Amino acid sequence: MSDFEDKLQTAIANPQNMGEMADADAVGTVGNPECGDMVRMWLKFTEKDGKKIIDRASFQSFGCQTAIAVASLATEMLKGKTVAEAREMKSADLSKPLGPLPPMKLHCGDMVEGALRDALRDDRDTTAAESSPAPASNTNTNTNTNTNTLLGDMQQPALRSGKLKVIKL
Repeated sequence: MSDFEDKLQTAIANPQNMGEMADADAVGTVGNPECGDMVRMWLKFTEKDGKKIIDRASFQSFGCQTAIAVASLATEMLKGKTVAEAREMKSADLSKPLGPLPPMKLHCGDMVEGALRDALRDDRDTTAAESSPAPASNTNTNTNTNTNTLLGDMQQPALRSGKLKVIKL
């Protein structure tokens, strides 16, 4: 086995922070219609020294082992980061503990980065959010428990708004 495969198997054997977070402050979802993978990330913030810090992160994934491993490792890496630090993280940073991803698995890191960015999107600029219309789906808030699951999103108007795209085989 390669070093990547060893690290992948270790991460998959005991994924961390898997599952919904009922008291999340932010939720982000991303899907890849080419492979059918989807990742959702929940974030819980706390205040420390006047800065917003990620206290906890969790995830759900419909995807391959690599997507699950990257999401699991990313949730551990995010703990204690400021929102600004988290926003600067790229897919290569989030998947770094696994080592370089094989070319056909780069999208796994991109999906985790996308879910993180989606969760952090409302934290950017409140004036921009106030001037733009609300999204058709409430995927990044915790107001409707049915939209806080990936399966719930498959049954929501988000599919019609372009946020999620499910292709039936």
